[in-house]
Amino acid sequence: MYKSFYNLKRNPFELTPDPYFLFSTPRHNEALATLYHGVRGHKGFVVLTGDVGTGKTLLLRCLLQLFRQSNDVAYAYVFNNRVSSVEFLQSVGRDFGLSVSDRNKGEILFDLSNYVIDRSMKKLTTVLVVDEAHHLSADILEEIRLLTNLETTQEKLLQVLLVGQPELNDKLDSAELWQLKQRIAHRSQLVPLDLNETTGYIARRLDLAGAGSNGCLDFLPDAIAAVFRYSGGIPRLINTICENALITAYARQSRTVTPAIIEDVAVNLRLHLPAAQSLQEENCGELDEMDARRAAKSLVGLLAYLNRLSSRDGEPPTAVTIESQQS
Repeated sequence: MYKSFYNLKRNPFELTPDPYFLFSTPRHNEALATLYHGVRGHKGFVVLTGDVGTGKTLLLRCLLQLFRQSNDVAYAYVFNNRVSSVEFLQSVGRDFGLSVSDRNKGEILFDLSNYVIDRSMKKLTTVLVVDEAHHLSADILEEIRLLTNLETTQEKLLQVLLVGQPELNDKLDSAELWQLKQRIAHRSQLVPLDLNETTGYIARRLDLAGAGSNGCLDFLPDAIAAVFRYSGGIPRLINTICENALITAYARQSRTVTPAIIEDVAVNLRLHLPAAQSLQEENCGELDEMDARRAAKSLVGLLAYLNRLSSRDGEPPTAVTIESQQS
């Protein structure tokens, strides 16, 4: 509704991952290059992790767009992973164009193996892309590992990209998946944007949407700083805040997004808790062993000091100790 008011060609802050709006930071470029090299180099397993909203799916869509431009790459893209191992294999088979209806797991595995081998003999590349891979069960991950047993002395015949949240790393580090972990050729991780990258991210999206040339819309630097503060540099959250900011600014018939508008949006989205408080809550209980020892030593010293003070006042030291422990 605000596009005509700001003379925009399209919505600059859609939440749907769109390769058109890719903002390439050095970390994103590195991750995309790692995924592409892993596939083209027939390395087998490649893992990409990142927190929610950091751009993993967008990066995947850019990669798949590159694959679609090639005639020698076939891929299966799986994102619904809360399924049984048979359902997972059926989904993979359907994406590869295989007939998997009414076939058991052994038959599906046989067909998939023949499909991968046949394509390899024709010098073609076959890729299995698993998004939201942190949801995969250990059983399904083991099925994937068995599929990658197909190899020559020089290369893997099936390339596997596992993409998910940081919990995926914990799962792959488990003892039961040790054999799979040994086969991972490359790992990459996406992190939130910093302030400079957030500024560039917002500017690029506005420019691609048509705002750069018409002068009808302006995000003040302090407003961008507020966006960064409330989003933590997470692209999806940046989009949410900026989208709501444009709606609010339009409702006020303002062509300038001010810090006050961002503050109002943050309150409406319940993002107004101080960053320091959020960080404190996040880190609560995460002391390492050395920190814990220092804290205990300080506490012992404090109790001894209070005991000495209370002894001078004629109060039993035990009373101070008990009160301090209870508090």
